[in-house]
Amino acid sequence: MTDRYASESPLSATWRPAVREKAVLVGLVLGEGEESLDELAALARAAGAEPVGRVIQSRAAPDPATFIGKGKLAEVHDLVHATGADAVILDDELSPGQLRNLEERLRVKVLDRTALILDIFALHARSGEGKAQVELAQLSYLLPRLRGWGEAMSRLGGGIGTRGPGETKLEVDRQHIRRRITKLRRDIAQLGKSRGVKRAGRERSGIPQIALAGYTNAGKSTLLNALTGAGTLVADKPFATLDPKTRRLHLSDGRWATVSDTVGFVRKLPHDLVEAFKSTLEEVSRAALVLHVADASATDLPDQMHAVRSVLAEIGAGDLPEVLALNKWDLVDGEERGRILRRHPDGVPISALEGGGIDRLLDRLGETLPQPPIEVDLLVPFDRPEVVPRLYRRGQVLSVEDVPEGSRVRARISGADLPAVEEFLTRPVKRRVRT
Repeated sequence: MTDRYASESPLSATWRPAVREKAVLVGLVLGEGEESLDELAALARAAGAEPVGRVIQSRAAPDPATFIGKGKLAEVHDLVHATGADAVILDDELSPGQLRNLEERLRVKVLDRTALILDIFALHARSGEGKAQVELAQLSYLLPRLRGWGEAMSRLGGGIGTRGPGETKLEVDRQHIRRRITKLRRDIAQLGKSRGVKRAGRERSGIPQIALAGYTNAGKSTLLNALTGAGTLVADKPFATLDPKTRRLHLSDGRWATVSDTVGFVRKLPHDLVEAFKSTLEEVSRAALVLHVADASATDLPDQMHAVRSVLAEIGAGDLPEVLALNKWDLVDGEERGRILRRHPDGVPISALEGGGIDRLLDRLGETLPQPPIEVDLLVPFDRPEVVPRLYRRGQVLSVEDVPEGSRVRARISGADLPAVEEFLTRPVKRRVRT
């Protein structure tokens, strides 16, 4: 699958400039202020650019023609030429008209936040499915903007914002893009069915599923490694993990669970990207619990948490039980720690990198994870040694006592496991009422 996409996809290239392009960052203050531009700068660096200047405008709404007002536009123009910038990156999604008007006035490449994020995803996509999902998002974004992007792309030989369609197919027509989008949706749906079969197998096993979710660079992959020894790639840059990874986790109450890493979320996550990755993100919505990893050292922690929960709600996972892991606790000073815990009293302070708080987090996961609904009392003869280990793997063993006839076991199990132990029941089962 990967090779086929590599040969067919106009998004398969991940060209890296030998010299970082200079970029001027532009944003509106609509309640997020400098922190949003700080994040935009990190995204720009991840894509291969070096921010050389910033322009911020305070206004209630974007200018419908050029996003920023005439005075600020002149300021951006002067800054571009004073710094020798190659590009201007805006901290919101531009309409096709705004994009075209800005490029005509500034005479340099203009990117919006959405194009930048899509570009980073194209850079990090590794699997066939990941590449297909990124390509679908980029083409869906590009289709209404072909006219606006045409002139800029004809001037470029590569660089940030041009990985993908603009780099290898400058004159691609709308009909070709629509056909390609249709094919990608069909391929992704087929891959989604394959993953659905694997997920159904995990669900039939009775092993509960935990989904790791969090803001990009919050430390999800580091935590997955700390919990399971997964050996997942860890990188101090946005969106280092695109392809979900599922590993087994042994909880402190004796149960086993699976835990899946997911793509990091971010403010203003492009809608086309959420749509394209829906088949992957639905792994989160089918989980029994969300382990929300938050960077406790972030100055905009509440905004980051809100962004994550907004995306969870969008993909149908907003009502799932949640455990909040306040990661990077070692980077937070004493006074700030108290303030964070007062605001988030249910949060579990941890340091995934150093291992601090992991045992407490495992306890909280066991307490919060919905318990199997059926309580059973069993007498398992000694000549059936496979039964008790199965209960440990697939259910929750509450007590075991050896008696002359065998092992008396009290456990909680799922309905799927009840037929396998019915012959050993010593009393009627108790079914827990789910709340």
